[in-house]
Amino acid sequence: MKKTCFKLFCLTALVLLSSCVARRSTVYLRDMQENVEYPVAQKYEMVIQRDDQLSITVSSKDPELAMAFNLPNSAGGYTIGTDGSVGVAQTAGVEAVQGYTVDVKGDIDFPVLGKLHVEGLSVNQLRDMIKKKIIEGRLINDPVVTVNILNFKYSVLGEVNSVGTFNVPSGNRVTLLEAIAKAGDLTEYARVDSVAVIREYGNKRRIIWNDLRSKDIFMSPSYYLQQNDIVYVEPNARQANRHTRENISLYTTIMSSITALTTIVLFFLK
Repeated sequence: MKKTCFKLFCLTALVLLSSCVARRSTVYLRDMQENVEYPVAQKYEMVIQRDDQLSITVSSKDPELAMAFNLPNSAGGYTIGTDGSVGVAQTAGVEAVQGYTVDVKGDIDFPVLGKLHVEGLSVNQLRDMIKKKIIEGRLINDPVVTVNILNFKYSVLGEVNSVGTFNVPSGNRVTLLEAIAKAGDLTEYARVDSVAVIREYGNKRRIIWNDLRSKDIFMSPSYYLQQNDIVYVEPNARQANRHTRENISLYTTIMSSITALTTIVLFFLK
């Protein structure tokens, strides 16, 4: 009886220790210290890419002048706010938003101003460019320009609990840590020190590796996600070994079935 109890005690201790090791390997930002400030060096700016859908609104104290620079909704109507801002009308309680599509050359066709090359510009740079052109052309003296990216989305793959593509509301931002949280956090088989962000730059792609255990994540150029980013979480050795064992088990099962079938066939052929 004593031997049995001792064996159960050892087994329980082993399970608890194993769980502690697994938990300790998934601790984020383990080198951060309490009451120490860690600045985020990078300023967040959305960069416009081809095929983006842009929402651009021009407002003014004179609403009639601003209307020429704004797209109508599908019914051809506008709304004018008490502050003189011009927006799109709502139909049956649903806002009908139209956007400007960035073409393969990186251009948009903007009312009155014509073709504008926007690819590679930040949202703020495009806002300032449009505002400057309107003022220099003496079209409106006091324009207020608002620019948002409508199709901001990113994908999360690999060792997370909810793989998928996620949309970000217009005007919002998302960090790498927030994206992982949105995907249900990492699985127990994830490599916390090997999380990649694959990012598009025009006709090229770049991969940026991140270690979520370190405070250096705040300095990463991929800490703030851009539209169309792909977040990939690598599996650890435990997961790789598990897949290997599963493949070996499957191979063994198949070979056993073939052997058994061959034996049956030979038996009936005798």
